[in-house]
Amino acid sequence: MDTSGSNPKSSTVDPDRPADPRATRKAAWAGLVGTTLEQYDFVIYGTASALVFSTLFFPNVSPAIGILASFSAYAVGFLARPLGGLFFSRYGDRLGRKWILVTTLLVMGGSTLLIGLLPTYETIGIFAPVLLVLCRFLQGFGAGAEQAGAATLLTETVGRGRRGRYASLVMVGAALGTALGAVVWIAVQLLPEEAVLAWGWRLVFISSLVVTVVAMVIRRKLDESPVFTELKEAHVAPRKPASEVFQHGRRPMLLALFMNVGASAQSYTFQVFIASYLVSTVGVDASFVPKVLLIGAICGGIAAFGFGALSDRIGRKPVYSSIMLAIVLLPGPAFIAMNTGNPTAIVVTLIIGFVLAVNGGVGVQMSYFPELFGSRYRYAGVTLGREFSSALGGGVAPLICAALLSAFSGSWIPVAVYMSGMALISLIAARMAPETVDRDLTVPEDAGAPATQRTEARTPGR
Repeated sequence: MDTSGSNPKSSTVDPDRPADPRATRKAAWAGLVGTTLEQYDFVIYGTASALVFSTLFFPNVSPAIGILASFSAYAVGFLARPLGGLFFSRYGDRLGRKWILVTTLLVMGGSTLLIGLLPTYETIGIFAPVLLVLCRFLQGFGAGAEQAGAATLLTETVGRGRRGRYASLVMVGAALGTALGAVVWIAVQLLPEEAVLAWGWRLVFISSLVVTVVAMVIRRKLDESPVFTELKEAHVAPRKPASEVFQHGRRPMLLALFMNVGASAQSYTFQVFIASYLVSTVGVDASFVPKVLLIGAICGGIAAFGFGALSDRIGRKPVYSSIMLAIVLLPGPAFIAMNTGNPTAIVVTLIIGFVLAVNGGVGVQMSYFPELFGSRYRYAGVTLGREFSSALGGGVAPLICAALLSAFSGSWIPVAVYMSGMALISLIAARMAPETVDRDLTVPEDAGAPATQRTEARTPGR
């Protein structure tokens, strides 16, 4: 029998309880290292797409078409993320947060390792890019519930007043993954170009095995979320969480989707497309790009924690809305600065991009989005909102930017307009979203739910 309407007043989880310090520490480390692996996988792939994949896997086309083909393969991973989100979220709200996070870790790490072992076009012809796309699909499928799961578990584990800063550690992990990816690429690029193309690039992908093993050891010792534990003990975990999201949680899911779509588009434009743009259009030396990404990632990780902590003090909505407004205005000045070719201007521009678009805004999302949803389908709601928007925003952003650059004879203006337009969507959605800071996460209704939904959430047999 579905007892979805169990009265939240009978909850055994005290929303004002002091959090278990041990459980909080383990959840924080698990979220941080898992997202480190996810972002490491995506950054090394994105950098390889900009620097070497067009030569290794798409050699029989012009350089511009090769970059487009590489970014198309990159986009496949993001298109797979909603599918992975749909699949894993079904079990995240039924079986628990912990073991889904262990499973997604294995899928992501294994796929990245396989990319490092693939034969190139020179060896097996057209089958090489086909296998690359397949591995990229699996990589994205595994990542489909990763950040959402880590954010949900951390937000549900940490007590009120500290959710923003602790959940932001998920994005500190993302920044660390970007930094590690940049460091590895910096080291590999010390090799002669022939060695990089022959075997150096493989070391980058095979190195993900180290991060995977460390993350797996930490996650196996993870405690389950106390909110989910109560749901399971009360037999109110839903049979079909994704269906319940579409039936009862459409509004917060769509809010999360639109709040993230513009932020995601700018995030992956700065992380992936800009690397290619700086090398192919501005004329920056390829070895300079990973160094800039490293500096940007370090600053972005600090910003993620800072904005998360600030949202605990003054609210999620004002902090997130301010960041979205800033990235609406950012693209034009950013391209003007980068096109000077001045190294200092490029570094400052990338730092601002990472602080605002890549890590800062998403650092606030890590607590904001879980707080938007009721307790029954929180994992599914956050996952679907974030991953569909990541596919529509981040996944295709480098491809769209490269296509616009090619179609308009190298002009950056259409790219900047696209970036600002996408960010404007997220700004409007952020202004429509309710404030959620310190919300009771044990209640079944969504934040800002109308009276009719609050009644439905508390009525047995919903």
